[in-house]
Amino acid sequence: QLQLVESGGGLVQPGGSLRLSCAGSGFTSESYFIAWFRQAPGKEREGISCISSRSGRTIYADSVKGRFTISKDNAKNTVYLNMNSLKPEETGVYYCAAYLWSAWYRARDCSYDDLPYWGKGTLVTVSS
Repeated sequence: QLQLVESGGGLVQPGGSLRLSCAGSGFTSESYFIAWFRQAPGKEREGISCISSRSGRTIYADSVKGRFTISKDNAKNTVYLNMNSLKPEETGVYYCAAYLWSAWYRARDCSYDDLPYWGKGTLVTVSS
């Protein structure tokens, strides 16, 4: 069973930076993608970035383009989210989630839909 654990959240001032980590264990395939989501208080969860394990292809929500960078370390089974120029409205719980496949017909491009594996989240607070 794939397990994901987020870390790196905390309190940061507006305009500051944080790096989140999503460490995975129990991978049964080398074909997967991992996405980051955030849920602000009182708002719906939104997908903000995703990276594919093999191709390294990435996608970003418009709201974070140019400020956030997603990367991966396959040897450590860890995906990172570097967040710069953080804004107070980006306060919330940040989750990582994964989809993986073994059979070719289950292959998918990076997306934010129907991801079966989730971490428990890490809280990011952007405040002065």
